[in-house]
Amino acid sequence: MIPAVVLGIDTPIGLTIVRDLGMRGVAVHGIAWSKNAIGLASRYLHRGLLRAKGDAALIEQLIALSGELGTSCLFAIAENDIALLNLHRERLPRYRMMFADAARMNRVVNKEQTYAAAARAGLHVPQTRQVSSMAQAEAAGRELRFPVVLKWSNPHEVMRRLSAAGLPLAKAHYCQTPPALLDYLQPYEAAGMYPLIQEYCAGYGLGQFILMKDGQAHYVFQHQRLHEWPPEGGFSSLCVSLAPYRHRELMQQSIALLRELEWEGIAMVEYRHDPATGESALMEVNGRFWGSLPLAWHAGASFPWLAYQLFGMNRAQTLPPYRTGIRCRFMAPETKRLVRVLFQPHRIADRNLTIKRLPTLFGYLTDFLRPRTRYFVFCWHDPAPFFKDLRGIRRN
Repeated sequence: MIPAVVLGIDTPIGLTIVRDLGMRGVAVHGIAWSKNAIGLASRYLHRGLLRAKGDAALIEQLIALSGELGTSCLFAIAENDIALLNLHRERLPRYRMMFADAARMNRVVNKEQTYAAAARAGLHVPQTRQVSSMAQAEAAGRELRFPVVLKWSNPHEVMRRLSAAGLPLAKAHYCQTPPALLDYLQPYEAAGMYPLIQEYCAGYGLGQFILMKDGQAHYVFQHQRLHEWPPEGGFSSLCVSLAPYRHRELMQQSIALLRELEWEGIAMVEYRHDPATGESALMEVNGRFWGSLPLAWHAGASFPWLAYQLFGMNRAQTLPPYRTGIRCRFMAPETKRLVRVLFQPHRIADRNLTIKRLPTLFGYLTDFLRPRTRYFVFCWHDPAPFFKDLRGIRRN
């Protein structure tokens, strides 16, 4: 087997890739932002390196590493790093890339292109407006149902311009009324750019994970977000693996969407599913390893290993069906969520969301006793990253 290089072992995502490959005998070389990175403590890491400072220095670091290792697989976690590496693909010929090329990444990062492909695949997309003036925003406020959620069509494209203008880049912002929408958007008028305005979708987060190659789905997995941080919607703090028979038709539509996008590699297709109506609304496509990857791994859906085999070794790998009903907790944000629900409910932006305090506290405590509960960081056969994470939390 050829070695693997994982750029970004500071998070549970990178740590899970290290564990999945290292347990199977792959020599994993991990690159971390900081010496405090949890991935550096894993027993399954062959060698840990600190990331060179600056984009140019990082590329030179990777070139030097490839000269030492020869042919190897390169995993990257963050979208910014994927964009940087795609710019320099021709300078990294010895690496077999475990992420999509720039053209495909741009399609999924740009929500307008994704939503257009979703319409062709027969998926439901919430009513969305991209405005270019306050007058258009005012008109959207009359046409859309409230509350609405504001998000950027292409966050990476606007990040620097927003920073230069002193404006925040919020992943999602809720507005309850048309006046609140106009008040929030007013500062963006000077910058001449505005986020997407999207109708609120009730329900829970549903993620469908797919490994695509040559238009075929080689492995699929799905989960439900039980808790999110922040509570009104964000990333998973508690999630559970769902049986394949659930949302089967939707999974076929997700695969059709990725075919429309000519996708190659791993992707998460994210929905908001309303159990009251049975309707699922597409939120976005993440064309990278996702935050809840630890759940998939604990359930037996070893996406890093499958990608390594398929795109690194050019051979398909067969895995047994994953386990359903596995719950996975990201303890730091799960604890922050508990504090928000118990003591700061007024700070929950989604006014339609009702969370009862005592059942929340009871569920937080009893999850420690559930035999099917797993954790984003803690793992009994690789405990050192957990203790390193605890030390980092205390420092912060």
